[in-house]
Amino acid sequence: MTNRLPRFLRYSLAATLPALGLLIGGLSSPAGASTQPSAAAQAAALAKAAIRQLMIGQHATDHRMPGYSRHEISGLTSVQSTNWSGYADTGSGFSKVAASWTEPSATCSSRTTSLAAFWVGIDGYTSSSVEQDGTLIECYRRTAYQFTWWEMYPTNAIQVVGQTLAAGDSITASVVRSGTSYTLAVTDSTHSANSFTTTQSCSSCANTSAEWIAEAPSGSSGVYPLAQFSPSWMDSNSTVTEGSTSGTISSFTDDEITMIDNSGAVKAQPSALNSGGNGFSVTWERAS
Repeated sequence: MTNRLPRFLRYSLAATLPALGLLIGGLSSPAGASTQPSAAAQAAALAKAAIRQLMIGQHATDHRMPGYSRHEISGLTSVQSTNWSGYADTGSGFSKVAASWTEPSATCSSRTTSLAAFWVGIDGYTSSSVEQDGTLIECYRRTAYQFTWWEMYPTNAIQVVGQTLAAGDSITASVVRSGTSYTLAVTDSTHSANSFTTTQSCSSCANTSAEWIAEAPSGSSGVYPLAQFSPSWMDSNSTVTEGSTSGTISSFTDDEITMIDNSGAVKAQPSALNSGGNGFSVTWERAS
């Protein structure tokens, strides 16, 4: 059985450089001052513009691996993916997903761009529609940049909202559906400028899964290296509503997803669910 994982990040960073050059060239400054932004300011602008311009791309189909194990919790199976790690509930009529976490820090030791996205969402696991929001770490030129964002089918374009997100910030994210209306919200209670609520419409979204995921986003050349984050991403207070029933991750048919590379080595490892079935951790193991 195959699972189509979400569309994510089509265009490369290089695609943003011409527009960014116009932006930087047009910056004004006081008389007598240098007209060139500082190197740090230029790097930050490049990083932000790259995220703004990234589009959703189709990632290769991932598979449940032969010989997967079944755990004691009813319905829980172990699944491997090349870009996701965490948990997904499957069923029909999902109308709410939410969770809280403390934003991890990043170690950016390579000049190679790497990314790590932490999010909750409806759809994307067994469907092509995606309604997701959360936080994003981008390692760009050995510097970490962190953002809040959302994306919504059918445009499937990353919408960057906050750029002052920092390690240690307290985050709550949710997606709530009412009919064909979806309210996506992220609250950064540490730096409120990163918080947002937006309402979008979708009449063709499947509503067949709910997810709590740490992801290595994909681009035109495939899956980006997974940015090194620490400590583990700790997902907590996870809630979900399917039909008229509300519960936790373990209340419904759920899959535990381990991120692996093409050779099968683990990139990000989820823990077992906690005793309440509403939280877990994901530990970074390797970039690619």
